[in-house]
Amino acid sequence: MTHEQFEGEKNYRVSIAIAKIMLSKELINSKDYSKIDAMLINKYKPIIGGL
Repeated sequence: MTHEQFEGEKNYRVSIAIAKIMLSKELINSKDYSKIDAMLINKYKPIIGGL
């Protein structure tokens, strides 16, 4: 894994963790979570996290 791939994976995982907390606190709904997940995958292109 290259440094850039590692950074993308790390940034995706941190961002999706925040989105999961927001979902659990009902600040967003599951539809919003799915949109956020798709946007983050597109932005960070995680190798493992997007599976």
